[in-house]
Amino acid sequence: MAALAGSDSQAKASVSPDVIRLIDAFADAVWSERGLAALTLEAYRQDLLGLARYAACPWPDIDKQRVLAWMAFRMRRGDAVSSLTRALSCLRQFFSWALRQGEVPANPMLDIEGPRRVGRLPQVLSEASIDNLLAQPAGEAALDLRDKALLETLYATGLRVSELVGLTLSSLNLAKGVVRVRGKGGKERLVPLGERAIDALSKWVRQGRGRLGPEGDHVFVSRRGRALSRVAAWQRIRHHARAAGIEGAVYPHLLRHSFATHLLDHGADLRVVQMLLGHADLATTQIYTHVSRARLQDLYRQHHPRG
Repeated sequence: MAALAGSDSQAKASVSPDVIRLIDAFADAVWSERGLAALTLEAYRQDLLGLARYAACPWPDIDKQRVLAWMAFRMRRGDAVSSLTRALSCLRQFFSWALRQGEVPANPMLDIEGPRRVGRLPQVLSEASIDNLLAQPAGEAALDLRDKALLETLYATGLRVSELVGLTLSSLNLAKGVVRVRGKGGKERLVPLGERAIDALSKWVRQGRGRLGPEGDHVFVSRRGRALSRVAAWQRIRHHARAAGIEGAVYPHLLRHSFATHLLDHGADLRVVQMLLGHADLATTQIYTHVSRARLQDLYRQHHPRG
């Protein structure tokens, strides 16, 4: 059990030909079954060699304690969470395969859970960038009026792009300033529209939409009068983002993230934001509180004299 101490010398120990043979056989098997890329296969080889060197024993003798000790060694060494997660995935596949081949008596990975990946906070646009984006469709042509209404509605409501392109004229109540949205699972919710979105939608519906010979009841239609697709909506957003000089990828969900974060920045209640977004679980909405705090911390560091 000396290998469980996890010293650097043990991690660099040599391995036997039988260890190499089984690693090569496994690599051939997963390549033929799944067609893994060469870099992934090499990473798997290094993970397996690392465990074999650390454990310094034949594959049949590697148990749960040795795997955990090796993982602890790698964590102390400072390996990235993504590397540890990949290594555990490799080991699960390897020992499952080796058990089927009769090379090991048991699978030591059955009760081992990996480290959780650190969740990435959603990206958001600044309020200044949003203003620049919404100012882009400024013409009076039908498509300009449509794009103006599309962008204003997306930012005013935080709709998913599928919800946006699925809007119908019967779902709009511009007099009361609300829109009825059918979200995930067919659930409906009422979402208020801001004054600018109401103005843009009114102008589009009354002055622009009819010029395109619309088919059906959809609010947003293509230049041929058909219901606007999600891809087309994304392309128009990207087009106007470039015109506004916004760097990086701009896509419909980015405006949804920005909508929620800006509401919280200005003091909105979390449960109200949950309702507006159509989230079934409040925990899904709570990530935006982290985004808001992160933005406040950035502003503090930038502007406070001792930040």
